[in-house]
Amino acid sequence: MSVPMTAEECHVAIGHLSPKIDNYAELLVRKGAALRRGQELVLQAPVERADFARRVVRKAYEAGAGHVTVIWSDDVVGRLTYEHVDKAYFEHVPSWQREQLNSLAEAGAAFLFLEGSDPSALDGIDPAKPAAARKARNTECLAFREGMDFGRNVWCIAGVPVEAWAREVFPELSGSEAIYRLWLAILSVARSDGRDPQSAWETHNATFEKNKRLLNAAAYDSLRYRSSNGTDLVVGMNAGHLWEGGAARTVDGTVFFPNIPTEEVFTTPNRNRTEGIVHSAMPLVHAGQVIDDFWIRFRDGAAVEWDARRGKAALDQIMAADEGAHHLGEVALISKNTPIRQSGILFYDTLYDENASCHLALGMGFPECLDGGLDMGKDELLAHGVNQSSTHVDFMVGADDLDVWGVDTNGEETPIFVGGQWAWEAE
Repeated sequence: MSVPMTAEECHVAIGHLSPKIDNYAELLVRKGAALRRGQELVLQAPVERADFARRVVRKAYEAGAGHVTVIWSDDVVGRLTYEHVDKAYFEHVPSWQREQLNSLAEAGAAFLFLEGSDPSALDGIDPAKPAAARKARNTECLAFREGMDFGRNVWCIAGVPVEAWAREVFPELSGSEAIYRLWLAILSVARSDGRDPQSAWETHNATFEKNKRLLNAAAYDSLRYRSSNGTDLVVGMNAGHLWEGGAARTVDGTVFFPNIPTEEVFTTPNRNRTEGIVHSAMPLVHAGQVIDDFWIRFRDGAAVEWDARRGKAALDQIMAADEGAHHLGEVALISKNTPIRQSGILFYDTLYDENASCHLALGMGFPECLDGGLDMGKDELLAHGVNQSSTHVDFMVGADDLDVWGVDTNGEETPIFVGGQWAWEAE
């Protein structure tokens, strides 16, 4: 049993991490947000980590940023707002906020979102309120939303530790030691604990190429999932679907990393061709509420039944977003042999936990995952099977014994995943 660290020891230990934390900030600016000289950076950050946000702003100006706009978030203020404000308020985005986000996107800004929040921040809050706010932002801030969906704006999501989150991940530790341990974990899985994280990410990006090449060459007609927890699902693919992963590219050719960390290769399935039942393999934290031990049954592509041991009301609200929320917009394959899974840490944050497990997503599909998709409008994408929705919610299905087969147009099946890992890893 380890000896608990004192608050002073934790302060000193985090101080020793300072060079690595600086390197992490620079990685997010230069590789995540791929900031260009003279460009605007929009940084969203939790107020509790203002210290790290300042490091990011400094690194952005060192990289030549024309200007940095910081948008602060706070769990306590957010909860108070949902407690005391009527649902009708959240059904529309204030005009000043629409103007802020849309004008920044239209001007070509890069967006960097720092995630760090209490996984249970909104426990007991009517889930219809955050659901309404999320839908309003996605439907009324169109230039902002479509700038990211259609490859016009660079964006990156990365994590920073806050005490409530750290205590959830490491409940046996004091708040100060939990933050220190979470910093260690974040730096490790983001490949930022070495001397040159930017080079490490270039090397990591190359590892995605083999799996993408094999999957794109196979052009499977469908994928079949099965595991002992009850998952028995077939997901049909679109004609001309493309597998992506690692770095992304905007329409003007800028290479960036939307997620740091990332371990997935993913594509967009045909919204009308999912059949069967799928069970969750890990908890889903959504809008400050935990959804755990849940299942969804699909028929003709649509979710027709679902239930959860915990968080059923929050799952209902995901489904209530719009008609597209009942259909899949993403399938992602991730081996259980990745650093996040091997760490043994349950992060209670989708950015991390989705990269420890194969996952699916309800809602919006990806235009870049269809040949020619970035040149199509929403109606044309929908006609080609790419789901359209105001939401996109990832949930983890990668049990340790998950098997996945690729099925060709003749019905021939080829193992892709065996026991939760790539078939070639299991050989």
